[in-house]
Amino acid sequence: MAEHTYVHGYSSRESERLSDQAETLTDLLHHDTRYPAGSLVLEAGCGIGAQTVILAGNSPGAVITSIDISEESLRKAEQSMREAAITNVTFRQADIFHLPFTPASFDHIFLCFVLEHLPNPKQALEQLRPLLKEGGTITVIEGDHGSTFFHPDNADARKAVQCLVTLQREMGGNALIGRELYPLVSRAGFRDVQISPRMVYVDSSRPVLVEGFTKLTFTAMVEGVGATVLEKGLMALDEWNRGIEALYRTADEDGVFCYTFFKATARK
Repeated sequence: MAEHTYVHGYSSRESERLSDQAETLTDLLHHDTRYPAGSLVLEAGCGIGAQTVILAGNSPGAVITSIDISEESLRKAEQSMREAAITNVTFRQADIFHLPFTPASFDHIFLCFVLEHLPNPKQALEQLRPLLKEGGTITVIEGDHGSTFFHPDNADARKAVQCLVTLQREMGGNALIGRELYPLVSRAGFRDVQISPRMVYVDSSRPVLVEGFTKLTFTAMVEGVGATVLEKGLMALDEWNRGIEALYRTADEDGVFCYTFFKATARK
C-alpha cells in the first residue's frame, strides 16, 4: 500500500483519532482474538500501532511481527510499544504486495482497517495466504461507511459521509468494503470463512461511546477530510459546515448514532 493512498493522512490529529478509535472499540472488535503462547503472528498494515497494542496485550505469549509501508507510522508504533512496556512485537517496514517472508512462516495473520485502502484487496489476501502454515488462521476487520445512520437525520451530514466514500474510491480504496469481506476472503482461497457483524450503537446513556466513537472517531474522521472536500468542490462550505455540525448534533442527549464493522475469520 503506497502511503499516499491513506485518505485520512498522517497528521498528529489522525494519530490521536486512531488511538481513540482503537481504545473505544477494544471489546467490540478484539475480545475474541487471542493467540496461544508461542504462536507466530503477522500483523499486516499496523499503522501507528493502535491495534497492535491491543493485539499484543490480548496474546502476551505470542510472537508478533507487525509490518507497515510507512516509516513514520512505524516509528510511532515502536514508541507506543515502549510506552506500554510491550516486548513481544517486532516491527518491519514492508509492502503488503511484496512481503519479505518465506512460505508457511506464520500460524496466524491479522489485518484491521487495511483492505479498505488498497486498490486490489483480493490480491493482498492472495499474497498473504502462502505465508500461513496449513490450517493457520487469518482475521480481517473492516468498516462500512454505508452502514452509518443516525438521529436526527440530516441530508448534509449524509452527503458529508458520502464525500469520504467518494474520496476513498478516487484514491483506489473502498470505504464500503465491510459488506464484501465474505466473497473477498473466499475468492482469495481461504476456507471456513465466517463473518461477524459488530454494530456500534450509541445514545446518551453510553457517554463513553458518545465521546469516544461518535465524536472522536467517526465525526473526527469525516471532519478531517474537509479541506480536500472543499478543494475538489464536492460540497460548498456552508453545507459542509452544516453536515459536520449535524454529525456532532447526534451526540446530544436525544441523539443516536449507529455504525457496523465486519470481522472475518478463515483458515488456509
